[in-house]
Amino acid sequence: MIKAELLIAMGVSTCETAQAEQRSQACDVHQVLHRGIGDAAAGGIGDKIRSESDTESIENNNNNNDSGGGKTATPSSGSSAGSTRPGTPEVVASGGLPSLINNNNNNSSSSGLIEAFYADAVILVTGATGFLGKALLEKLLRSCSRLSTIFVLIRPKRGKSMEQRFAELLENPVFDRVRADQPGCLGKLSPVLGDVGMPELGLSLEDRTMLMQRCNIVFHSAATVRFDEPIKAAVNLNTRGTDRVVDLCKGMTNLLCLVHVSTAYSNADLRDIQEMVYSTKVKPQTMMEMCENLDDETLAILEKKLIGKHPNTYTLTKGLAEQVVLAKGVGLPAVAIVRPSIVCAAYQEPYPGWIDNVCGITGILMEIGRGTIRSIVCQPQCVVDIVPVDYVVDTLICTAWHIANYRPQRFISSVNDNSSTLRVYNCTSGSFNPVKWGEVGEMTKKYAIESPSKYVMWYPHVTYRSSRFFHKIAVGVLHFLPAFFIDMVLRLRGGKPKMVRITKRTLRAVRTGEFFAINEWYFHTENVRELIKSVKGSIVDGGKSRFNVDLSQLDWEAYVQRYVLGIRKYVLKDTPETIARAKSKLLKLYWLRRVMQTITLYLLVKFIVKISGR
Repeated sequence: MIKAELLIAMGVSTCETAQAEQRSQACDVHQVLHRGIGDAAAGGIGDKIRSESDTESIENNNNNNDSGGGKTATPSSGSSAGSTRPGTPEVVASGGLPSLINNNNNNSSSSGLIEAFYADAVILVTGATGFLGKALLEKLLRSCSRLSTIFVLIRPKRGKSMEQRFAELLENPVFDRVRADQPGCLGKLSPVLGDVGMPELGLSLEDRTMLMQRCNIVFHSAATVRFDEPIKAAVNLNTRGTDRVVDLCKGMTNLLCLVHVSTAYSNADLRDIQEMVYSTKVKPQTMMEMCENLDDETLAILEKKLIGKHPNTYTLTKGLAEQVVLAKGVGLPAVAIVRPSIVCAAYQEPYPGWIDNVCGITGILMEIGRGTIRSIVCQPQCVVDIVPVDYVVDTLICTAWHIANYRPQRFISSVNDNSSTLRVYNCTSGSFNPVKWGEVGEMTKKYAIESPSKYVMWYPHVTYRSSRFFHKIAVGVLHFLPAFFIDMVLRLRGGKPKMVRITKRTLRAVRTGEFFAINEWYFHTENVRELIKSVKGSIVDGGKSRFNVDLSQLDWEAYVQRYVLGIRKYVLKDTPETIARAKSKLLKLYWLRRVMQTITLYLLVKFIVKISGR
């Protein structure tokens, strides 16, 4: 039986600079060339899960009314990861899932058991200032507003203090809905000075003690997502940083669960990815010790060998981090690894198309829409495994509830360990609702033409090429020649040439993603399918779920349209009022493209005739 449902039945109550620079550059070039041309649950698990001693009964919990805030899990000293905590009835599994309690005295609201699970919870989130982290905070505040506190780990950065960065976070437009509907909820966010790249997370003794005493749920999403990050930095942030977070969790006396955010490509050297942790030739501890003891020059020499068949240091170090969670997470009440694939703009929440960076595929789609990317090395028939950020956030929130309440009798989590309570969730779209690179490209072009940006540089058109040789020719003709021409115009007008530099940077970003555009993976999703069933079954009294984890119904056509409009609105900061003028400009660019094609065809035919006449 599930602890949360039992208690309910008894009535117990984380790229800004790159983005701004790209907008500025787009605006400058445009001026030169084209002048004139979610309500929270009302009751449930926590009017508080707490106990004053190991032997205190659930009935006593029901009458307890501690004002300190936060749930309290009964300590389980010396217990293994698979043990049941005292005071928690044993799960009766049926087909791998326990039976929910049907009780007329259920005190949960119609919105469901998941919101009730978070009532009075004290949560720690790392990586909260990142794209995914911000979306996670917003959803928790808006849909689980009965939670007690969310501690966000923030480090000073680029000359800004922790307090300054936290103030900027609170002012972010992502929280506009929360500000309008539940303004008091923003007061539940509390900053903690810390850094996953520092020993003991850079926490003060006071803050560390406070977190260990108060936190119930931990979401660890902090990581460097740069593909070209030097291996020393990547290991320190992604692998050692995870090691430090798990160490902190092991000292938490009231912890219910830890959710570690990984990536579906943590085992990119494989093609068939099951929901388990894979081992590597070089073990995490060995890698961490090497990076901490060897100098940068030596590591640079060894980097290629250490990476092996991985495409970059990011996927390698995330895979190593998973092994750390598996090995060191033994003894924690419940642990999950969530592996999203390519996290992209929001489908619906907090706003359709919401995106706040130009990293990865977002930058590529933006430049396709602006007409500045004309050729890409890609297999158009390959599945592109992208997941909207709101689906990832909902999966994270629901996973914490799922692992805390649903205890598998036996679960394979590692190729070397066939019994563990750690669960891996492959949060991917390809197994449910596949879409291909070629389809995404065509839809992007369609909606970029339908709703063009004033920053459009050329008529949108992109060709996918499997041959690197022909791609290089196309890049020279279609990318660098126009860039040189634009820079020449800029010089003549007394401006600073920049298009060649922008083109180089854009192509460099595209190259880092080539590995994912010419390969395809199959991700097993048994645990995610089980999660979907559990979430659908969590609704009570005919309510409607606030959480969507089922990608099978996602409309890709509608999603790409929202994505293109989201890039236009949130990245390029373009307003709807400019569409008419942008369409007029696009029409001129269309005819200019046709003229250029005609001239090129004429010159080609003339050249062929001249050659054949010799």
